[in-house]
Amino acid sequence: MAGAVELNDGQARLVLAPDKGAAVTRYDALVAGGAPVPLLKPGDGTGTSGCQLLVPWSNRISGGGFEFEGCFHAVEPNVPGEAFPIHGDGFQKPWRLVRQTDTEAELLLDGGAIGPYRYAATVTYALRDGALKASLAVENRAGMRLPYGLGFHPWFPRGDTTLLEARAKRVWLEDERHLPVGVVPVSERPAWDFSQAAPLPLEWVNNAFDGWDRRASIVQLEDGIKVTLTVSPELGVYILYSPSPDAGFFCFEPVSHAVDAHHGEGLTVLDDGETISATMRLDWAVVETD
Repeated sequence: MAGAVELNDGQARLVLAPDKGAAVTRYDALVAGGAPVPLLKPGDGTGTSGCQLLVPWSNRISGGGFEFEGCFHAVEPNVPGEAFPIHGDGFQKPWRLVRQTDTEAELLLDGGAIGPYRYAATVTYALRDGALKASLAVENRAGMRLPYGLGFHPWFPRGDTTLLEARAKRVWLEDERHLPVGVVPVSERPAWDFSQAAPLPLEWVNNAFDGWDRRASIVQLEDGIKVTLTVSPELGVYILYSPSPDAGFFCFEPVSHAVDAHHGEGLTVLDDGETISATMRLDWAVVETD
């Protein structure tokens, strides 16, 4: 992989692709006496693997753009096959490596530009005792006030015995366009209640959850590994994308706002030169299996 950046702290290995949106392409647990265990679905950091950075917003914008402070801002679709612009353009741009040690790397995108957005973004990835901490920041350089959002888009392996625990109070329902059409208590959707570790549903799930405690755990019983995800307060929503049991993956995306927030609420308004940031941490541990 051209330009790949590799970090290793003896307990985990991380591989990054600066030219593919500063995505994570591999995050492996280095288990003593065994082969590396993929904690994220390995690949090239695009499609259905690794972890992408979501900036300057997460998920879809409907209506061809959005109105803000009396001005309509057009935003064109940016992904083939998608009717709406999705996830900003940070994941589609090359980032520049500005600093690297054996266990830490900082990357910069100084030319973010999609719709009305002009921005700079930085991400720092750090390994410590096998845990991964990712810190993402975005600075508004559009010359005007605009609403921003951000998040992380990790793809996790899904096996027959994968379990998810992620407490949430509400879940947003979606229509056939993958846009929100109301919100209900999680208690009304028992198959989507992960207040205790539970298998992923058999049917399609692509929904935003809020009222969560910004902590989740994923147990891969086949590998004897538990991954714990924690995020900073800015990431008050998670999106669970799990298309089917045989997909081989599911996504658990901690983000700062619900889907189509440009026509609702949840984005952070930044003046020119202002910044928002957020962090995600992944810890792993070996678990006993019968």
